[in-house]
Amino acid sequence: MFQKPFRVKSKTVIRGSDRRKLRADVGKALPSLTEDQLQELVPTKEDMSTMKIYTHSGRNVTVYCLGNNPVFFEMDKNVFPTVYSLWRVPDMLPCLTTWPDVLKNLCGGADLMLPGVIPGEEGLPVIEKNSLCAVSLLGNRAPIAVGRTTMSSSQMQECGMKGKGVTVLHTYLDQLWEHGDQTPLPTMATQQSCPEGHVPDLDSGDATSEEQLQGQLAAEASSTTDTVPIEKLVLNDDLGDEGDLEKVNDLDTETTVGGVKDDGNECGEEEGETRDEEDEVSPVDQMDSLLYQCFLHALKTNVKKIDLPLLTSKLLRGHMQICCPTEKSLDLKKSSYKKLSKFLQAMQTQGLIQVKELSKGVESVVEVNRGHEELKSFEVPDVELPAVEVNDPGTGAGPTYQPPEVVEMFSVTGNLAPLFRTAGIRKGHALSGQEVREFLTQYVKENELVDPNNKRFIVVDPLLCDALRQKGENLTHLTWEDLFTRCCDKMSPCAQLIFPGQPPVLKKGKLEPVDVQVQQRSGNKKVTLIYNLEGFGIRPDTFAHLLQLRVQASTAVNPAPNRKAGVQVMVQGNQVQTVAKLLIDEMKLPKKFVQGVEKAAKKKR
Repeated sequence: MFQKPFRVKSKTVIRGSDRRKLRADVGKALPSLTEDQLQELVPTKEDMSTMKIYTHSGRNVTVYCLGNNPVFFEMDKNVFPTVYSLWRVPDMLPCLTTWPDVLKNLCGGADLMLPGVIPGEEGLPVIEKNSLCAVSLLGNRAPIAVGRTTMSSSQMQECGMKGKGVTVLHTYLDQLWEHGDQTPLPTMATQQSCPEGHVPDLDSGDATSEEQLQGQLAAEASSTTDTVPIEKLVLNDDLGDEGDLEKVNDLDTETTVGGVKDDGNECGEEEGETRDEEDEVSPVDQMDSLLYQCFLHALKTNVKKIDLPLLTSKLLRGHMQICCPTEKSLDLKKSSYKKLSKFLQAMQTQGLIQVKELSKGVESVVEVNRGHEELKSFEVPDVELPAVEVNDPGTGAGPTYQPPEVVEMFSVTGNLAPLFRTAGIRKGHALSGQEVREFLTQYVKENELVDPNNKRFIVVDPLLCDALRQKGENLTHLTWEDLFTRCCDKMSPCAQLIFPGQPPVLKKGKLEPVDVQVQQRSGNKKVTLIYNLEGFGIRPDTFAHLLQLRVQASTAVNPAPNRKAGVQVMVQGNQVQTVAKLLIDEMKLPKKFVQGVEKAAKKKR
């Protein structure tokens, strides 16, 4: 579990209540411990801390440290001792003995297989199935691993000492051990002798030394493989003659690899399934990790002191969302927190932020702990510029964005519905200016409304009069231009946006241009605000992300104040020049659809 480096999410000093709870949990998990031993492992006055870590296999684990050494780790509400604790109290767990050469395989991620277990003179210790168990080497009583048994000691003997005996969770020389003061394996005398007259030679020249083993494990940890290649178990010649080796091999007629049976099917499949289960990361853990990463990313790059207090909803929508990789998406419902309030409460418990309810039912982030170890050590990931699909106007916010062709349209209103109904055009139908002109021309000609005395004028019939006259006006004649103007003024404005490779999109109401504004804030600071991006198929969050990368300044996406709909993109400083260059020069948005660019800061000579 700890073969590869893990990520420390938080580390805090343990409180007195948590210390008492840990002592109670340890006593319940390890009933063989006496009160004095419990006091030694979980002392009252010595410095202790709790550490939240995220392993390479996607497991969330809580580690309890005494000084610098991890002494216990908690997973799935179960407490397990580390080798540092086992060396203090070696007899706290029943212990199985294996050959010294198996140490490398256990440290590399392999589980302990029964052919590699050495029964003592009195046989195996009494062990129940799925109980905690330690593992030691022949000739040294100091435990080198801790895990859970897959079967009881009686079942081990009944199956002929074949199959997996212990699922190893933590070993000497793994990353959890390295997080402590890296105390070498102590030597503890044992009364157990090697079976069949073998004399263990721990200092043999052929045996792997501790320094060599650490070097090998460090090199293997940096590779991409999850487990250390397992070699065939070969005992040193000094341990006995050929007859003794045959007796050891008789433990299993099939090949035994460092205590791991290599028969090509049963054991290999069993171990493969175990490794796959450990390496598989659940979607919930993946979302938790992504949520935490985006949270730290936002605090380090987006959330500035000037932004505080910050509504919690704006933190998620305007800051964390834009820190999410483009190929992923944040979804709180798919995380273990389910709600934003629970996630932020957990972050507050870690000491990263402080959340207060400034108004009834509305929570805000009022303080960010910039000195927190987790925030200081967080490295902002390299984020690629958001890729934009040309055929998807909803994501058009990058250099490959192609602006739409904008056609001004007019929608038929209720007052004009009787007039247009003569041509089969119903209320709400959108027409271009050219189509309105063609309809009116055809209507005048079909009804012979051209004034015979002056063809520049048309005679207004009752249908045109009801549709176009002003209140209290006696309308009898109109010029052709007045006819077109009045008709368009009586219709509702709308716009048709034609994106490349997409069907036309009709937007009701007047198409507002992209509005760029500069506002003065407290402390003689300026911010640039951009509105109406979504009207041209530009996603505000993606545009804010791109703008943030360009100017290296904090950005945020918030609901547009004093407006019925839409959002605003805010960026620190006067960035009008960069916004104008991005929209007009790179994204090719027509200049008539961008207003406020004249407010760009003048370059200093």
